[in-house]
Amino acid sequence: MTVSAQPIPSGFRAPEGVRIYAIGDIHGCAGPLRDKLAAIDADLAARSGVEALRIFIGDYIDRGPDSRGVVDTLIELSRRERCIFLRGNHEAYVLDFPHNPKIMPIWGGLGGRETLASYGIASSPAPDATEALHLANALERAMPGSHRDFYRNLVLSYAAGDLYFVHAGVRPGIPLEAQSAVDRTWIRHEFLDHEGLFEKLIIHGHTPAPEPEIRPNRINIDTRAFSSGRLTCIWLEGGQFGFV
Repeated sequence: MTVSAQPIPSGFRAPEGVRIYAIGDIHGCAGPLRDKLAAIDADLAARSGVEALRIFIGDYIDRGPDSRGVVDTLIELSRRERCIFLRGNHEAYVLDFPHNPKIMPIWGGLGGRETLASYGIASSPAPDATEALHLANALERAMPGSHRDFYRNLVLSYAAGDLYFVHAGVRPGIPLEAQSAVDRTWIRHEFLDHEGLFEKLIIHGHTPAPEPEIRPNRINIDTRAFSSGRLTCIWLEGGQFGFV
């Protein structure tokens, strides 16, 4: 079901001939993800001859109960549908951990223990350096090659028409093509507090909010799925947008 179609802010437009669906931070919530994908399918079934593009805004893992299930679902989806997978800041941890167990105190506090559990690896609440090394080796053995490829192939941003999709945001005053990887995956206040327009409308996640935030220069679709149970999906087509 499509809800409340309205003009895209500031006169920006999606590329002609494509209906874009963008899903916010999933954080290990495989059940809500599958429900949202089914809702997209139902929305498309009510239309004929529509080319669809599904964009995922990053942070697929950590905090929620089934990070592995999320990645399995997205890999399978990519085999039959056109998808863009953006890199979030949490994906940096899962790529780094097998080679750098020292990050376990940080990653564990951000949901890393839940991600390890989804791969069948149990962790104590506060693993020491010896246990962290054991956990890193266990993850290296447990992670399927398809998952490793998925994490490594994530892109930092995606432009489509007047729209620019990115996990965290962009740094004001710097052209979009010159944005750093760190800013695109980590930036907060400098981006969120900026009121001027960017070259394109920024669709992002990273900073959770109770409801999608719609501003003249950006739309935030991170609604804290892992604690609220609400996974947000925005659609954009022509000069309009709404939520599925």
